[in-house]
Amino acid sequence: MTENAVLERMLSDADPAPTPRDAAPDARALATRDRILRTNLAPRRRRRRAWGWASGLTAVAASTALVFAVLSPQGAAVAGMPSPLDFEGSTTVAQVVDDAKTALAGSTGPAAPERAVRTAFWGFSVEVEAKVSKVVPQLSTLTWEPDGSGRMTIIAGVPYDPEDAVASNAAEVTSSGEVITDLVMAPGDFYTPWTEVPGETRQDMIAILRAFGMPENPTAYDVELAFTSVLDQWTLTNAQHRELLGLLGEAQGGEALGVTKDRLGRDVSGVRVVSPDGAASDLILVSRDTGRIVGVERTVLIADEVYAAGSIISYRMWDIDEEAIR
Repeated sequence: MTENAVLERMLSDADPAPTPRDAAPDARALATRDRILRTNLAPRRRRRRAWGWASGLTAVAASTALVFAVLSPQGAAVAGMPSPLDFEGSTTVAQVVDDAKTALAGSTGPAAPERAVRTAFWGFSVEVEAKVSKVVPQLSTLTWEPDGSGRMTIIAGVPYDPEDAVASNAAEVTSSGEVITDLVMAPGDFYTPWTEVPGETRQDMIAILRAFGMPENPTAYDVELAFTSVLDQWTLTNAQHRELLGLLGEAQGGEALGVTKDRLGRDVSGVRVVSPDGAASDLILVSRDTGRIVGVERTVLIADEVYAAGSIISYRMWDIDEEAIR
């Protein structure tokens, strides 16, 4: 069975009824999506359309991104987008890494790597004709086993007006208690290039990052893309985060931005990395309290028919409090 056929089957099994336009992709779709995004990173020219949660194979490409640069068929913007995070102070990537390593040594993390991840992400719903839009935050819990079985549960947050997010420069996630997806995966349904519990040495981290696509002699952007995929599937120990940050600090191309609060109100340092073609940048958020990598958000740098330059199009936040996903 082809991967597309498997994905279609899983989406159908998860919801035999016609998939609503705001349905979230399932776990296999998320994994497939990330592989697609890793090899097709630049924002591509598309037909002008409103993005939301898509059904079928489109869900893979649409992903769990929060897309604010929504255009009407005539090209008029119908929604606001969040302001960039406001960083203060000056620092270097090396200092960010050193500070994080100090924090990691003094904070509590998982005793061992876990095949379980709690994530906050954001969906965007827009009615183009009515010019009505809303942000739909979502909270997910993923658990999986080496045989590819597992479970993904996605809980809807309380929607809010994107213009409010602009005003407050925050994207608060409040659970509505509504379960959007509760998918039990049979053996083989969940895809990952790395099933064994990873070790905690530098070489262990290089090995898993390469399994997730990091090339030899990576740039900081290459390191970030690979560890983002890893963190979507694994909750790692503090020692492993230390090695990931060390590899990021050794690579070329990172830019330290100072300190701020992320969109969940956590104190973080920021490191920006830019795609090779200059079309997009990713902002890596490192907790000032724990030293752990807690989020990544993506910004479009080159305008196209869908996105204006500077549009912040996605968030992924990890290390989410368990109480939030209820």
